Parts: sequence; structure tokens; C-alpha cells
Amino acid sequence: MSRITIVEGRAIPVVGNDIDTDRIVPARYLKEITFERLGEYPFLDERFDEHGEATDHPFNRAEHRGATILVVNENFGCGSSREHAPQALLRWGIRAIVAESFAEIFADNCTMLGIPVVTASQGDIGLLQTLAAEQPNTELAVDLEAMVIRAGSLRVPLGMAESRRRALREGTWDITALLLANAESVAAAAARLPNPLRASGLVT
Repeated sequence: MSRITIVEGRAIPVVGNDIDTDRIVPARYLKEITFERLGEYPFLDERFDEHGEATDHPFNRAEHRGATILVVNENFGCGSSREHAPQALLRWGIRAIVAESFAEIFADNCTMLGIPVVTASQGDIGLLQTLAAEQPNTELAVDLEAMVIRAGSLRVPLGMAESRRRALREGTWDITALLLANAESVAAAAARLPNPLRASGLVT
């Protein structure tokens, strides 16, 4: 597992409060058997109208292609707990999300994918969204050590749950990889646990 202490790249702004997981990835795409194609679907119902014509959504704009830092507003990722939403953003190319606030389950799901979710004040979020919209080639750095965003001379202070910050900085954010890396210890612990089937006489 890799330690994540800094994410660098250009920003993409999506403005609006209470953007839920169904807007991030429409529910009809939950039937995908794997997550591989989910990068095609972020904000799909807002990116195209009823005639299939592309709208002026930030995820359609050429100047934001290749952006890795998503800047959003309040209560981002609310609604259902579906993991597909952060998976879709990750596979589109997002590597960090900056918001006024997050839905807790969404933030946890992001962390387990190695996506830092950090908060900033309403004023600073507005400043970053304007910067991303008006100067889309600006390079930003989300620094989990100093807990700031750097963009040229600009410094924006960040907030983050310490448990998530520690998991990313220590490289323990991937629970599946953590279990696999400690497979022998897990098996030994499981062997010490009582087996209710054996106790009932159903197995020997």
C-alpha cells in the first residue's frame, strides 16, 4: 500500500450544495458487474440533455480534461452509501476532493479508495472554484502534511478527520490490501475463535 501525503494537479469546480450520489453516478449504472467503466458516468445526466447533446457541465469542458482535484460545496456525496460514486470519480481521474463538508459514508468510501477528502471554508472554496474556472491551467497541491492547498502564492488551510489523514499518511487506507498483507495473522486469529458449527456437532 502506498502512503498518500500530497496530491498535485489541476482543479475542476462543480458548484452546488447537497450533490448526492445519484447525481454523481445515476442509479441505472449500479448494475455494472465491475467498476471498470464507471469513469464514463460521473454526472452523466447533467452532462447531456434529453437529446444526448453535451451541456456546459465542467466535466465536459476541454480545459478541465486531466484535472485531478475536485472542488465542491456543502454536504457533497449525500444520499445513498453506494461505493459506485467515489469509484466513478476515481476512474474519471479525480485523486482528491475539496469541499465545505462531506456526507460521512461518502468520505469513508473515498478514503478506502485512497482519495483524500479535505474541507475548507465557504469563502476559500469559492475562491478555489473561481480560480479553477477562470485559470484552469493553475497547478494545485493538496498537502496532507501541512494541511494546506498551495496554488502559486495562495495558501488555503484545510481540515480533515485525523483518522482518515492518518490512514492515508501511513498507507493503511486500503482495508483489503491490509488484510491480505496480514493473511497469516488473520488466519491464526480465526483459528482461535470458537466454531459454532463444530460446537453444535454439525461438523467435525
